[in-house]
Amino acid sequence: MTAPAAARAGAASASAKIVRHALVDRLFHWVTAACVLTLLGTAFLPIVGVEFGWVTPHWITGVVLIAAVLFHVVRGLFWQSLRTVWIGAADVRDALAIVRSTLRIGRTAPAKPGKYSFAQKLIHAAFAVVVLAVSVTGAFMLARVNTPWWKSNPYLLTDKTWGVVYVLHDLAALSLITMVMTHVYFALRPEKLLFTRAMIRGWITRDEFGEHHDPNRWQVDR
Repeated sequence: MTAPAAARAGAASASAKIVRHALVDRLFHWVTAACVLTLLGTAFLPIVGVEFGWVTPHWITGVVLIAAVLFHVVRGLFWQSLRTVWIGAADVRDALAIVRSTLRIGRTAPAKPGKYSFAQKLIHAAFAVVVLAVSVTGAFMLARVNTPWWKSNPYLLTDKTWGVVYVLHDLAALSLITMVMTHVYFALRPEKLLFTRAMIRGWITRDEFGEHHDPNRWQVDR
């Protein structure tokens, strides 16, 4: 092989695309994002004085979110590996290494992560807990809404239990505001744009894989 041909082959190999997110997972992410933003808007805009009929779009979007979450849970349990997003001992060591590196304690550089870094796993776990809390409490609150398929039943739970449901729902909703802002901030940082592109288009390049990931911790098809 001539030198130019070898160079072209090397460049092609470096730019080869590695699938990071399947289409179904990207669709789930953006459907969930649209639902969360719609729910936050319909919940909080009336509080700040923007008057509109918010109840119907709120509960309809809530039903879509619950369906999406159920789909994701089933897919995660039976068609995906939970180890990919599970926070284990190696992730804790990675986090401690990052702290030591940031504080300039020691000279050992933090190890490259697998498919997801400790921070990505942490935000995923936080969103999982909060979105599940919103979905479960919201599912109970649907009993208090008149829809074409069921009538309102405010006596499904006791007043004390309803109070707990509303408090948990509101706390989770308030938490989502901060979490969404944090998520968007990091997604738009220049060094993180490759992950944002991967959530839109599904792939990263071979060079990006080598720069940001340990091939022993995330084994991909060549």
